[in-house]
Amino acid sequence: MTSFPDEFLWGASTAPHQIEGNNTNSDWWAREGMMPGMELSGDAVDSYHRYSEDIALLARAGLNTYRFGIEWARIEPRQGSFSRAELAHYRRMIDACLAAGVTPVVTLNHFSVPAWFAQDGGWASPQAVERFSAYVEKVTEILDGVEWVVTINEPNMLAMMTMVMEAMRSGAAPDWQSPTVEADSDRDRIAAALPVPTVSHAAPLIAAHHAARDILRARTSAKVGWSIANGAFYADPQDEQKLVEVRYAYEDVYLEASRGDDFVGVQSYSAQRVDQNGLVPHPDHPDNTMVGTAYRPDALATAVRHAAAVSGVPVLVTENGIATPDDTRRVAYTAEALLHLEEAMREGVDVRGYLHWSLLDNYEWGHWGPTFGLIAVDRESFVRTPKPSLAWLGAIAHSNGAELSTTAEEAQI
Repeated sequence: MTSFPDEFLWGASTAPHQIEGNNTNSDWWAREGMMPGMELSGDAVDSYHRYSEDIALLARAGLNTYRFGIEWARIEPRQGSFSRAELAHYRRMIDACLAAGVTPVVTLNHFSVPAWFAQDGGWASPQAVERFSAYVEKVTEILDGVEWVVTINEPNMLAMMTMVMEAMRSGAAPDWQSPTVEADSDRDRIAAALPVPTVSHAAPLIAAHHAARDILRARTSAKVGWSIANGAFYADPQDEQKLVEVRYAYEDVYLEASRGDDFVGVQSYSAQRVDQNGLVPHPDHPDNTMVGTAYRPDALATAVRHAAAVSGVPVLVTENGIATPDDTRRVAYTAEALLHLEEAMREGVDVRGYLHWSLLDNYEWGHWGPTFGLIAVDRESFVRTPKPSLAWLGAIAHSNGAELSTTAEEAQI
């Protein structure tokens, strides 16, 4: 019999640029029209106008938590000019969650930034921390009743994307490469194509996180942390030293920066091997996901164990899921991931909640093909169609994990 602690958070996550639509003041909107190989986000799935429906679908299914982002580019479309209307919009989202009995987990930055911020150097600018802090201070005005705040989503992936952009400007990389979708079959896979982020690229993001944490603690009662992309890396014994090097640059420097936070967000999808040369591309296999990663539901437990050990703070699983057109496979993957997670918790890892990625099929950072959602969306009519996986996860949440044993028996996990 599986069981999870009382007050465990069960929910799903989204990112504003991927679901809202028409994020016209952001760097991503500008980039989509310029980068070869990138599809346009356009209206996305119009969650900017349909958020109440999305929250209602989540709540009716039995989930109790919704992680969503506040879009900085909407709040501060020009430097120093803050939109009261947009602040009110996101306050309405918070209120809609609270009215539905749903705990809001609010992310302050999920990759996209205002175009003016990017054009003036972005995170590499000497003023980056000051500018992010000004935005965070303004947002604290609408965070009453919010118990969980994620300052920056996946700073390690953000650092990688910054490096890719620098390579494109220098001519070293001719085309845009999505951080989450593998390269074309005639090129190296995404795992090998993306650079391991350097510590120098991490520094301004760490400083911005710590500054935001101080502001949030002074002005709100929320628990504060950030979310890390966790690779669940492994290596053969002869490659252990390289594993330590790669893991430090990829995630441990960020996990160490989480020490003193109230929690750390763990975001895990697959596991990946490291050899003497670094990250090894996911090999071709029929079980690989739509984004080319290996089918490894056991990776989540590896990730939470490592994140907890390095950071020393409680874990909130802020993303875990699978890109697949087969919803039965989504249920099987998630069930096995949760069984492994529960085992890690029995060992003593302090995990406060599980938030699935994603609530909705959405814009996958340059591509529309991969489907991660518990809810399908018609991109012309925006009609939402819950998949069986949404009801299944809601039942797991309602039983606080007890129903997992039934799924495990049926799937022979």
